[in-house]
Amino acid sequence: MSKRTHTRRGTTRPIRLLGDPVLRTECDPVRTFDAALERLVDDMFVTMYEEDGAGLAANQVGVGLQVFVYDCEDDKGRRHIGHVVNPRLVAADGGTLVEPEGCLSVPGLRFETPRHAHAVVEGMDVKGRPARVEGTGYFARCLQHECGHLGGGVYLDVLSGEARREAMRAIRDLRG
Repeated sequence: MSKRTHTRRGTTRPIRLLGDPVLRTECDPVRTFDAALERLVDDMFVTMYEEDGAGLAANQVGVGLQVFVYDCEDDKGRRHIGHVVNPRLVAADGGTLVEPEGCLSVPGLRFETPRHAHAVVEGMDVKGRPARVEGTGYFARCLQHECGHLGGGVYLDVLSGEARREAMRAIRDLRG
């Protein structure tokens, strides 16, 4: 288990893998802010830590709701831990960084992935209060990655050229 911790309890849920239709389905907005939503967020943190991830979207554990959790550092080494319900990526700018990126739903594979150096996400917390998260560097990458999941995408979708060809070959080889 990862050394990172979340203060609440939760239960590990199975990660859905590439090919599962839930990953390609746009998630529904959360309309009810209750104990079930809090349990989902707790379970997502426990699952993310168990799998040693930096972020996790609800559809990656089979729940088609607009929720993600994160625990990662920005480009200045500051650690960010939290969640966003009904997130909207309202800014993605600051130049493009191309770095290796992976995904818990595509285990064992990492590809050079272009992402903006700065991102801003607005949404709510589990109580329905407004939330705004701003990140740079790796944290900006995480915010863009998780918002992409909730729209029915995976990070492979943003690849192009040789990186995309390499990714498709690697996935074909895995499927045998």
